[in-house]
Amino acid sequence: MGATRIVSGLDIGTTKIAVVIADVAPNGDVAIIGIGERPSYGLKGGNLVDLEATVAGIQAAVEQAEQMAGVSVRGVYASIAGDHIRSTNSRGVIAISGREREVSAEDVERVVEAARTVALPSNRDILHVIPQEFIVDDQTGIRDPVGMSGVRLESEVHIITASSTAVRNVAKAITRAGYRVDGLVAEPMASAWAVLEEDERRLGVILLDIGAGTTDVVVYFDNSVHHTAVITMGGAQITNDIAIGLRTPLEAAEQIKTAQGCAMAALVGRNESLEIPGVGGRTARAVSRHVLAAIIEPRVEEILTLARSEVDRLPGTDILAAGIVVTGGTAALRGVAEMAEHVFEMPVRVGVPLGVGAMGDLAVDPRYATSVGLVRYGAGQRHGRGASSRARDSGWREWVKAHMPFLG
Repeated sequence: MGATRIVSGLDIGTTKIAVVIADVAPNGDVAIIGIGERPSYGLKGGNLVDLEATVAGIQAAVEQAEQMAGVSVRGVYASIAGDHIRSTNSRGVIAISGREREVSAEDVERVVEAARTVALPSNRDILHVIPQEFIVDDQTGIRDPVGMSGVRLESEVHIITASSTAVRNVAKAITRAGYRVDGLVAEPMASAWAVLEEDERRLGVILLDIGAGTTDVVVYFDNSVHHTAVITMGGAQITNDIAIGLRTPLEAAEQIKTAQGCAMAALVGRNESLEIPGVGGRTARAVSRHVLAAIIEPRVEEILTLARSEVDRLPGTDILAAGIVVTGGTAALRGVAEMAEHVFEMPVRVGVPLGVGAMGDLAVDPRYATSVGLVRYGAGQRHGRGASSRARDSGWREWVKAHMPFLG
């Protein structure tokens, strides 16, 4: 039996930087052995605004995870988020090569490459090219066309792009912290790989990753991604509303939200109360938890309504049988699932990382969805899952060679 390999996932968020270190077995199974988390002071709305603060946060979080795991980290798979993330669907067409007219793995890579050849502004880079389906002649809905006979091969793909400047800055922060960039992954895709069951992806599901600075939306159907989007609103806006509404410092507002908050006022009794610290040394005072919930509820409803508006623009979302999965730090807020059911009129569950080994109980928390997903992505890349894995990553690899060859 072969030796295990170390894979690390680095989630650079608006309020926290989280690192997960995992052992990956030869068969691809993931076992978490270390977790590190530090406050993030260098990002705003998912975008890097302070390089040195981000570098220091990355170093501190990785060192904490290394101490728990008892290993040293050299390279990381890192997330990239923000309102600069864009997506589109594209189609590629090729003639099937060879005298036998039988689809080969090389044909699959060629047709995916044809699909990813879309006109993009010079300031955008492709992060992912995700095959949705293949079409051999007139036969649609094919997941793996290798070995099939035909003349014409088509592919439908989902392409996720990011700002070149944002990509460059995140990569620079990681390398200045002393680590190699093994890959950059769009945050919504990382979270999806961590928390969604295969049955959900096949039946159709909407993933909402409600972070501090942004809310990511991913729509799966027939086991493939059909839409991704980023809403520039998240848990940080809820915290700010509490700070203003209750006239309390932001740090206290965040603690109050986490410990006492609720996304639906109807779920909170009017006689429950809590103590609110004052601003600038003013005397603390008692406030009803119902009042706190009444401050939180409108903002959560607004975030979810914006997400529904994004989803409603797509055809066929009424047949997403698996409903909604809510993850991210804000998903741990009481009442979020109930509010999502109210807004979307679909069944909702809170998504936590799945299949993460014996120490996984440390990471069974919506806050770690992205970092665990990064590890699972890295494990899949190292084990060459799928004939089109090279095509999916070609955008990032080509960008590295062209712009940052020192990353290797």
